[in-house]
Amino acid sequence: MRPIPESVSKTFYIETFGCQMNVHDSEKVRGLLEQRGYSRVKSADEAGLVLYNTCSIRDKAERKVFARLSQIKRRSAGKTVGVLGCVAQHNGAEIFERAPHVDFVCGSASYNALPGILDRVEAGESRVAGLELDTDETFDVPRVDRVRAYTAYITIIEGCDKACTYCVVPFTRGPERSRSSASVMREAAHLQELGYTEITLLGQTVNSYSDPSPAGWSFARLLDEIGRLPRIRRVRFTTSHPSDFTPDIVEAIDRNESLCDWVHLPVQSGSTSVLRAMRRTYSRDDYMRCVAMIKAAARRIELSTDIIVGFPGETESDFQQTLGLLDEVEYASVFSFKYSARKGTVAAGMPQIPEAVKGRRLIELQQRQREIQIRRNAELIGRTEEVLVEGWRKRFGQWIGRTTQNRVLNFADPEGLATGRDLRGTYCQARVTAAGPNSLVGELASPSARAAFQGLRVLQ
Repeated sequence: MRPIPESVSKTFYIETFGCQMNVHDSEKVRGLLEQRGYSRVKSADEAGLVLYNTCSIRDKAERKVFARLSQIKRRSAGKTVGVLGCVAQHNGAEIFERAPHVDFVCGSASYNALPGILDRVEAGESRVAGLELDTDETFDVPRVDRVRAYTAYITIIEGCDKACTYCVVPFTRGPERSRSSASVMREAAHLQELGYTEITLLGQTVNSYSDPSPAGWSFARLLDEIGRLPRIRRVRFTTSHPSDFTPDIVEAIDRNESLCDWVHLPVQSGSTSVLRAMRRTYSRDDYMRCVAMIKAAARRIELSTDIIVGFPGETESDFQQTLGLLDEVEYASVFSFKYSARKGTVAAGMPQIPEAVKGRRLIELQQRQREIQIRRNAELIGRTEEVLVEGWRKRFGQWIGRTTQNRVLNFADPEGLATGRDLRGTYCQARVTAAGPNSLVGELASPSARAAFQGLRVLQ
């Protein structure tokens, strides 16, 4: 290990790539490091310990990580460099060959082992690896340094047993293992005591949750119980798998106002033949039965989804079926991607579609969805929505927030600006005055009946 100057030996910088689970994993890592006496700094240049918490779900994300490692190599003298997360798990010791200045790698299920890994590095050991997968130790950590003071993540299930032909998650996150309902409820209750009002439950297939304790709670029961905590105002969950989306989930949302009116339900393709090649375990008709069940709810539940275009073997007819699915479902938002071959997956060995074809299909799909979102968002003009305020856009003089249906709503508060009040973390009523494809614009109507402005911070 390279010697670290005393002035920076207990400082760290962590950059996070990927999904909400990676964001929450970084919160856990920061907590572990701070408990060990480390202080967080704002840049890699200032840090004695530089960490990259990585995503390998697509090739582009993985290439970005190795680009960062190449950049830090020129400035790595006197620093300890570690690679965490999915790229660490997927590539293992290969990382040391590609980036010899990396001191250790630590997989997504091994964060509780991080203090021991650092001990070994500090003792002079090189190329240290922590890559255990089949463990539930990732759930409970002694300290979590959360990004925000009012909305928080809770991981309830890790790993995946679905074996989709394009996906590396079973290799990088391991098999499915659920956290006990008692453990989840303890964390949720603790969060409300700390003042958090919105909780998002996380899992690669979050609705596949199966309580391993004798209580045997279903996912719907867990949702319902968290939603009944007296100071929890909103409960979200992501990401759901269509094969495990059951009627009792919709029933729980219907009867519990704290459960948000939004479901993220990845479809990946509108073609049954492509879904079969992906081993998605459901057909288009199966998926549409889930959609119909959600749309039949007493409350209006908005849907978002993930779609991959250009999967090996996808024909023009298959792609047109996906476009037709957009028209039929009318999603509130879609996360869309070109298929990216991943090492070790079944689909990587299939005949690949040219990049130009994938690119053209992605543009066409995104344009179709853009038109849907413009039309659907415009229908909300004139309505008043409850917004959890998340931030401030100084340039535009607007607060940034989200509705229960997960739409971004930016709104003005001229009276509040005069007094300098800070609305972050509060729930406000905002009237929609304009709409674009990706967000709404509005103005403050009135504070929510359950939100008090007393004691608000002054805007800096």
